[in-house]
Amino acid sequence: MTVRIKRVYEPAEEADGFRVLVDRLWPRGETKEKARVDLWLKEVAPSTDLRHWFHHEERLFDEFAERYRAELDANGEAVRELRDVVGQHPVVTLVYGAKDEEHNQAVVLRDYLAATGAS
Repeated sequence: MTVRIKRVYEPAEEADGFRVLVDRLWPRGETKEKARVDLWLKEVAPSTDLRHWFHHEERLFDEFAERYRAELDANGEAVRELRDVVGQHPVVTLVYGAKDEEHNQAVVLRDYLAATGAS
């Protein structure tokens, strides 16, 4: 099984496999048809408070990642649901709306799944 990440604004492709939106809010300006999301798992996204605090500022990314991993540790049900999805599909793509492709929750989530044996 493979877990990939991709901006939701990039065209969906067959190679994406099962597409899971990991944002708490629906991406601005994106239609459901164009996004081609198979599952919107907003419960696995960072909390609203953490998202507001981070505000996608690169200098805060390391602390954001640490806080987000703690939230994931405490959010067993949503993480279990995502692990189940990853286990059921050969390729899962975590899609997100952030502009920064290196400093966002999907990067942290993909690495978290890999570190905890789910990818």
